[in-house]
Amino acid sequence: MAEKALKQPELFTWTGTDKRGVKVKGQSRGGNPALIKADLRKQGIKPIAVRKKSNLFKATAKKKIIPKDLAVFFRQLATMMSAGVPLVQSFEIIGRGHENAGMQELILKVKSEVESGTSLADSLGKHPLYFDDLVVCLVAAGEQAGVLETLLDKIATYKEKTEYLKAKIKKAMFYPTAVIVVAFIVTAILLIFVVPQFEALFSNFGADLPAFTRVVVNLSEFMQEYWWLMLGVIGGAIFGFLQGKKRSRKFGRVLDRMVLKMPIVGPIMHKAAIARYSRTLATMFAAGVPLVEALQSVAGATGNVVYSDAVLMIKDSVATGQQLTFAMNQTGLFPNMVEQMVAIGEESGALDSMLSKVADFYEQEVDDAVDALTSLLEPLIMSVLGVLIGGLVVAMYLPIFKMGAAI
Repeated sequence: MAEKALKQPELFTWTGTDKRGVKVKGQSRGGNPALIKADLRKQGIKPIAVRKKSNLFKATAKKKIIPKDLAVFFRQLATMMSAGVPLVQSFEIIGRGHENAGMQELILKVKSEVESGTSLADSLGKHPLYFDDLVVCLVAAGEQAGVLETLLDKIATYKEKTEYLKAKIKKAMFYPTAVIVVAFIVTAILLIFVVPQFEALFSNFGADLPAFTRVVVNLSEFMQEYWWLMLGVIGGAIFGFLQGKKRSRKFGRVLDRMVLKMPIVGPIMHKAAIARYSRTLATMFAAGVPLVEALQSVAGATGNVVYSDAVLMIKDSVATGQQLTFAMNQTGLFPNMVEQMVAIGEESGALDSMLSKVADFYEQEVDDAVDALTSLLEPLIMSVLGVLIGGLVVAMYLPIFKMGAAI
């Protein structure tokens, strides 16, 4: 009986007519068609047909929940609550209308927990895979202060800006990777399929091949014979890299340090980490979360182990009575402009406002840097491909030119 009580209501599709006789259709959750029809009549809709939604459709519609889904969810929830829609009803409306069945299931689970008397913060905290400590802390602060809709709006804004920044960082990392991948694929195709055609032609020349051509031919023969080994090595390296980053904190720390020291990409990652630090701390401080407690949550939101360790050091220093500005200065990671803005915020009592301005500034800096990097890499991609393909073409035609010169 307990298992049946915990079972989620089935999803039904229905058609009917409203009070004006206009045909309407939609989806509702319930125990059976009779309950759905009764609920529709209460809403002034005369049901015509109620059918259980296909499980096959549900299975195909269920997709992985991504951070963007959560950002949209918080924005919808904040909008509905600011419009005066009760919390439980807001969950019901958002849950029913979500296209992702996985997200729909999550929302309705939280709704049922809230209906049973659990606070929203505790209900979200039961799903740590999707709602981190930062979100739970902010929601709890909003519930305690009676300003939940305001805090939900801040969470929605925070999530939207964070996801936008992540998308920009991914874009910055995508182009260098694209250059390498495209160059490797084009070169491999030429070496495996095109060069052997020329090699057969050269075998009839009866003369020694130029050194450059010989190197390319040897490389082609190696690729033809051991292409599977190269694929295995590359695949294993990628798998090992991803697993090491995921499972080894030491490897992650080394990698994060290397990324910060890389030319072009390094400064972008520095700015992105500062933007995340400032945005997260501003959001939490504005919500009334004590500074030390806020810094604990901020450490995990910087996106870089180096900055995460630095924020934990700042937290320990602030806990002993030091000013936030002095503690930040001790890490050696924050530019003077950031420290000065924070100092002004501390002195004027407007720390959250100053941190928001810092976040806005550095988010724009990341945006501009990524756009500049994109503009730089577009001709670079063409140049790299041109050199590779041009080099192979020259290598293949050198024996022909040599033979022509001899004639």
